Amino acid sequence: MHVFRRNRSSLPLVSASVLTLTAALSMNAAFAIPFGQKEVDQTKFIAIAKPFGQGFHQLLVLEQISDKQACWSESGSAPTIVDPLLLNFNFTGICGRSTDANGYSIRIDGQDYGGRYTLRMRSRDNDIVLVGSPDRSGDPEIVIGRANGYTTGFAKIQLDPGWRFTKRTFGERTLGHVYLTKETGAALPFADVAGDVYLKEIQEAVGLKFIAGFENNTFRPLTPLTREQLVSMVLEAIKTVPGVNPAVPATVTSNPYPDVQARRWSAAKISFARDNKIVSGYQDGTFLPDKPVTRAELLAVLRRTSEYVKTLKKQPTTLAPTQAVFNFSDAQGHWAADLMSQMSAYCGVASPVNEAGTAFTPNAPALRNYAAAATLRTLNCLKK
Repeated sequence: MHVFRRNRSSLPLVSASVLTLTAALSMNAAFAIPFGQKEVDQTKFIAIAKPFGQGFHQLLVLEQISDKQACWSESGSAPTIVDPLLLNFNFTGICGRSTDANGYSIRIDGQDYGGRYTLRMRSRDNDIVLVGSPDRSGDPEIVIGRANGYTTGFAKIQLDPGWRFTKRTFGERTLGHVYLTKETGAALPFADVAGDVYLKEIQEAVGLKFIAGFENNTFRPLTPLTREQLVSMVLEAIKTVPGVNPAVPATVTSNPYPDVQARRWSAAKISFARDNKIVSGYQDGTFLPDKPVTRAELLAVLRRTSEYVKTLKKQPTTLAPTQAVFNFSDAQGHWAADLMSQMSAYCGVASPVNEAGTAFTPNAPALRNYAAAATLRTLNCLKK
């Protein structure tokens, strides 16, 4: 059984438009372009829906080249509002700005589609959607990202799973041109993790077998984790710690909770986690196995898991800091404020959303990509 299984429709391996596009645009020598691509720090780039005219938007891509001054700031969500700070100072050498097809284009599977597609913003269903619009009839439109809400101002475009920023190269030179890039999965463990900020940690986590993908070769990195999935993940992770062999039973004969039947796939693990104080139920006696876990709750379970492992290894249960505490901008007044600080200093288990900005968003659902990364970091600390 996979560590995580859910009866939900899966994210597509590759969007139908990209599959059609790949087949339709088998480039011949006439379209060959000697450009390459270079991977970049995703946190240094942002795609912005920039207002112009009456209710229209166009794409603006900004790059934070140096840390001398911030090139933009973000606030809110659905949509995230952007303040392009670079408009207020001489940003030469500090920020990069791409405003049209000369500065950005689409690249799929190592192939530049800039000559065939134009990046445009579309207003759809109270949202702003970034698409690749074909320059000739018959080619499919490509959806690349969205603002997740509408505004007449500047809004951040959240790239869809699989899309990322790269820079154009020519020989050994890195050019200023920015690509919105996607691979269809040939060299990746799962097709839908290309460009994910947690890609490397997802690969390691899958290699350790405490989390797995799904039958259709997807990982579903942006799917929320449920309470029973979290229990299963941390118990499978514990098994990878040298010298630790938790005796997790395969089955149980009684219901660990009224809403967790003994025949449920996770019942034995939930029972074991409860008895070892790794996780607990609610005051009304239920466990709610299908309920999504919040990011703060993920930290709480990872801390208890660490304390449990240290107990098995006959070590002090204190989680000694390995790095400086991260001061989250949204921690004050939250029940998990101290927990967030503690786990940020413990191998960076607690970190900002998508490793960018200063917000932890403790009440937001813990997504599979961050859950895999946070659990891996916990394991690395325990193995030191």
